[in-house]
Amino acid sequence: MIESTIAGSLPKPFWLAQPKTLWAPWAQTGDALAEAKRDATLLVLKEQEDAGIDIVTEGEQSRQHFVHGFLEQIEGIDFDRRVAMGIRNNRYTAQVPTVTSALRRKRPVHRTEATLARAHTARRLKFTLPGPMTIVDTVADAHYGDRVRMAMRFAELLNEEARELEAAGVDVVQFDEPAFNVYMDQVREWGIAALDRAREGLRCKTAVHICYGYGIKANIDWKASLGGEWRQYEEIFPALAKSRIDQVSLECINSHVPIELLRLLDGKDVLLGAIDVASERVETPEEVAAVLRRALGFIAPEHLVACTNCGMAPLDRAVANAKLQALGAGAALLRRELGQRA
Repeated sequence: MIESTIAGSLPKPFWLAQPKTLWAPWAQTGDALAEAKRDATLLVLKEQEDAGIDIVTEGEQSRQHFVHGFLEQIEGIDFDRRVAMGIRNNRYTAQVPTVTSALRRKRPVHRTEATLARAHTARRLKFTLPGPMTIVDTVADAHYGDRVRMAMRFAELLNEEARELEAAGVDVVQFDEPAFNVYMDQVREWGIAALDRAREGLRCKTAVHICYGYGIKANIDWKASLGGEWRQYEEIFPALAKSRIDQVSLECINSHVPIELLRLLDGKDVLLGAIDVASERVETPEEVAAVLRRALGFIAPEHLVACTNCGMAPLDRAVANAKLQALGAGAALLRRELGQRA
């Protein structure tokens, strides 16, 4: 009961990439870059284990960005043809690559990282991939002319990748879909169908991560505009409850998400955000346990997992590591409490 994991990403050490920066440029090239990625992966695995995290990730140490890290190995995408495009319903503008022809994987994208991580931890391993809707929202289309058709093609490619990750020993494949909190009508119309296509045939656990974004100014400003209650989850959770996804990772601590909305995820494991990634203040284990304890009124303990609100890539490394410690300790604190009650 009350296991712990993280949303996915962790900060990169300075000798791998520029600290506290999204889209951080690599600090190395060639063989030195490959070695630095490997070393950083082993380091973050050890840090998670030391913090008592039960289900670990490779921290996305080999990717500059959670979406484009996958797209870089997809044929039909031109990274030299970047355009400025509003994403997440124009919340902010990004330089995105362009889909120029039919999409195809050039080769397995993340098998090397997954195999490395699997060989160096005995704990259960989670690996994150971008979800189809979020990918479609993060590329320009000069070929398909139809967002749904393009999303379904990306879902097929993600499924190919996920099957290979499972074969490499990954225990949980997670699809990151922050776009689900923005395009709620489309989630119901085709987003869930694309997500189910991406996880089709997998025997390992599958998860979807839906949050209100990294702790960057554009996201913080957007959240400040959402009012006293954030009810986006209310619109999409009923559809997610009917999906084939096993787990839903969501934002909770320091948010305005009504806790009772968790009832809408009946039958799913809930990866509850108990660590705020938009603040450098480090939570106490007691604060983490308190957030989890509130959720127990709506989620059975065997379906509740302690998690972070979102990825921690832009945070200071020391802060992120302290937050890992608090997450592991908070989950352990509540486990002990529940054990004493039993």
